[in-house]
Amino acid sequence: MFDLLVVGGLGVDVRVRVPALPLPAADSLTVDPVELRIGNTGAGVALAAHALGLRVALVDVLGADPAGDVVRTALARTGVHPVLLAAPAGTRRSVNLVDPAGRRMSLYDPRPWQGPPPLTGAELAALVRDARHVHLSIMDWATGLLPDLRTARGVGVSTDLHDWDGENPYHRPFAEVADLVFVSGVRLGARAAAVAAGLAPRTVVVTRGADGAELHLGGGGPTPVPAAVPPAPVVDTNGAGDAFAAGLIAARLDGAALTDAAAYAARVAAAACTHDGMEYPPGLLPAG
Repeated sequence: MFDLLVVGGLGVDVRVRVPALPLPAADSLTVDPVELRIGNTGAGVALAAHALGLRVALVDVLGADPAGDVVRTALARTGVHPVLLAAPAGTRRSVNLVDPAGRRMSLYDPRPWQGPPPLTGAELAALVRDARHVHLSIMDWATGLLPDLRTARGVGVSTDLHDWDGENPYHRPFAEVADLVFVSGVRLGARAAAVAAGLAPRTVVVTRGADGAELHLGGGGPTPVPAAVPPAPVVDTNGAGDAFAAGLIAARLDGAALTDAAAYAARVAAAACTHDGMEYPPGLLPAG
């Protein structure tokens, strides 16, 4: 039995520290050592949730390539239970440019999935039955399994739509199978309330980075969630949104009210920003 099943979202982050964002015009720049590490959104949620004490399983496709070896090695250092399926196109990867303030720009290579889903609806249903909560990444291979997830579910389901513009039809089926929807407010701007209302009766969390977040409860007005003060200098904001999601899920599984869970999630996200990478050492993320 697992507290959390994360569906999709494994990859490798190529972290590059840069002097400024946007980059200055130049033929070349000398930077700090360029590192490959486990990354992408599913890894961020799974690793943060594991650091918070949840029993976590993660199912995804992964390439038989050096990037995939980075992911496999990192997962072996944790108690996350991996269910890894073959990805013929190779392991997803991102180049994350990080400025001195910890802000980032991510260049994402999704390695698009080709062909039928890598597991059957029955196999997915068996994984869901062993979990208390399912967090769904918006992976292309999962789209054909959403009807099976809808019928198999008897647990809470969340998803993160990231920088959805509120219109792209690709994202909506993921939202429709979930009870709890995370979405970035960067692209939505002032339209966030209208987009959240269109997803009612689901609970929608609009994240706004250092400006905090907003809760939209089943189509009602927004409830602000102030950002927490980081307990140490910010060094890397990669994975902060994933840590926020993990913190909120963990608190809700522990019985916290939604507003209290969101306030705790803000503290988790702030602490995550003080660590370089997503493999959080014991005690870094605050206990609930």
